[in-house]
Amino acid sequence: MSKNTEAIKIGSAYVGVVVGAGFSTGQEVLKFFTNYGTYSYLAILISGLMLAFFGREITKIGQGLDADSHQSAINYLFGEKFGKIIDYVLVFFLYAISIIMLAGAGSAFHESFGIPIWIGSLIMLIAVIVTLMMDFNKIVSALGIVTPFLIVTVTIIAVYFFFNGQVPFSEVNQYIDEDIQPSNLWWWDGILYGGLAFSTAFSMLTAIGGDSSRKVIAGRGGTIGGIVLLILLLMVNSGLLSELTVVKDSAIPSLVLGRMIHPAIGIVLSLIMLTVIYNTIVGLMYSFVARFTEPYSKKYVTLLIIAMMIGYFLSFIGFVDLVGKLYPAMGYIGLILCLGILVKYFSRKRLGKKHIV
Repeated sequence: MSKNTEAIKIGSAYVGVVVGAGFSTGQEVLKFFTNYGTYSYLAILISGLMLAFFGREITKIGQGLDADSHQSAINYLFGEKFGKIIDYVLVFFLYAISIIMLAGAGSAFHESFGIPIWIGSLIMLIAVIVTLMMDFNKIVSALGIVTPFLIVTVTIIAVYFFFNGQVPFSEVNQYIDEDIQPSNLWWWDGILYGGLAFSTAFSMLTAIGGDSSRKVIAGRGGTIGGIVLLILLLMVNSGLLSELTVVKDSAIPSLVLGRMIHPAIGIVLSLIMLTVIYNTIVGLMYSFVARFTEPYSKKYVTLLIIAMMIGYFLSFIGFVDLVGKLYPAMGYIGLILCLGILVKYFSRKRLGKKHIV
């Protein structure tokens, strides 16, 4: 595999983990960005730069530590005592977001194809369990395979509504809903979303970095993934802003936009949404189960099945409610991880160290 091919594969896996239910459905983007109107683009720029920088650094750290889970990276960043606290808190939230993804899968199946929510979530559960019994390289490949299709579809929607949207850019601030803004500060929610998105990918990026051939390739892959996420955020936000009056109360805003263009676009977007939800659950659940067991051992399989079944029943709390309650909290966990990486980054620079360990 060439250097660029490996880096693109890493970047695609990064995107595949992050663009889960909230991102692909438009719910995250609507909540953290679009409802700030014209300031949403500045908030997205903050998030995108964070994702590129910290994605680059954590993949390099993973490669330097030859990591197969996030535990060694957390100990490197925070020490064993404080690291253990961060470790368990992160693991809890990874599992919680997996539950949100299962809820999102049920909602997406129902909204798109009329399938009952409980059946939609069950289909996703089975697909994830089967995938997580494959070897790690196949998992990484599965995470990245849908990324090009997502980019094409989101581009079509963004370009279409750029020219055909009903809400002029000069008027978008008239339609924002301050009640659903996480903090009511656009710049802080840009930072908070950067932390949230990075925290969902932290564990998988650490393992992907550990599996990469060279540190420079790992870092390049993390940077590529962050830049692609920035572009996707900008495009999704543009589409939502142009039809804010229509999508602001929707559980799946992106699907509403796709159907407004053509029913076929809606169907394609539905399939892509389900695939990226699947990607995110695969990435998060691998990180969760691999933290407590040896991958692919009997304990791994047992914990995987038990955790997925418990998550399945908890997912019936509801997709939108789960996003609103857990995502902002996860953002703060991500910011702690980012702070730890920053401290180590500047410490290495000050000491003139080129190597992670």
